[in-house]
Amino acid sequence: MRRRRHQVEDMPLLEHLKALRKVLLISAYAIAIGTALGWFASDLVYRFLAEPVVEIGNVDFITTTPMEPVMVKLKVSVIVGIIIAAPVLFWQIWSFLLPALKKNERKYLYFMVPSSVLLFLGGAAFCFFVVLPVGLRFLLSAGGGSLDVTPLLSKSAYLDFIITLFLSFGLVFQMPIILLLLIKLGYLSPKTLAKYRKYAFLTIIVIAVVISPTPDLMTQMLMALPMYFLYEISIWLGILIGRKKKKTEAAAEQ
Repeated sequence: MRRRRHQVEDMPLLEHLKALRKVLLISAYAIAIGTALGWFASDLVYRFLAEPVVEIGNVDFITTTPMEPVMVKLKVSVIVGIIIAAPVLFWQIWSFLLPALKKNERKYLYFMVPSSVLLFLGGAAFCFFVVLPVGLRFLLSAGGGSLDVTPLLSKSAYLDFIITLFLSFGLVFQMPIILLLLIKLGYLSPKTLAKYRKYAFLTIIVIAVVISPTPDLMTQMLMALPMYFLYEISIWLGILIGRKKKKTEAAAEQ
C-alpha cells in the first residue's frame, strides 16, 4: 500500500485525469445497465411509491401530457438504476480516493461513508413511512371541506414531490456525521453542543421551515423533531468519543 501511495503521489496530472475518466466511464456503464434493468421494474416501483396516496382513497392519478407516462417511467428507471449501480459507484469512488489518503484520513472515511449511506437511507425510510402518509393526508384534505371534490395528482408532479422529500430528509439525517467529525477534529466539543441546546433547537426549527418542500406545519415539525433527536444523539456520541480519546492518550503516556 505504501508503494501504491508513492505511485499516486508521483502520478502526473494527465494520469490522474485518466484514472478519473476510467471511474466516470465505469460508473456511467453501471448506471446505464441498472437503468435498463430498472425499466422492467419501474411500474412496480412507482406503484410502491404511490401506496401512501392509494391508502388515502378518493385520489386519482392523471397524466397531463402525452409524454408524461414515458418520462415518469424513464425517471423511475434511472432512480432504480442508480440504486442498483450504487455498489459499483461506491467501489469506484473508494478505489480512486483511498490510495491518495493518509492513514488517519482513511480512518475517517471508513467511518463516514457507511454511516452516511445508512443515515441517508434511514432518513428516506422515515420520510416514506412516517412523514409522507401524514403530510399527504393533511395537504390533500386542507381546504377540501367547502366542496365535494376528488383530488387529482399528476404522476410526474407526485414523483418530483417525493424525490424532493427523500433528498431533504436524507440530507437532514447527515447532521450527526457532520457534528461528530467536527468534534473529532477538535472544532466542537460535546459541552459546547449541550450548552447551546436551546439555540440549536431554534436553529433547527428555522432550517426545517426553510428546507421543507411543503409549507405545512405538520411536515416541518416531523422534520425538526428528528433533527433535534439526532442533535442529542450527537452530544452523547461525542462524549463517548472524548472518553475513548482520553483513554487512548493515557495509555500512550504510560
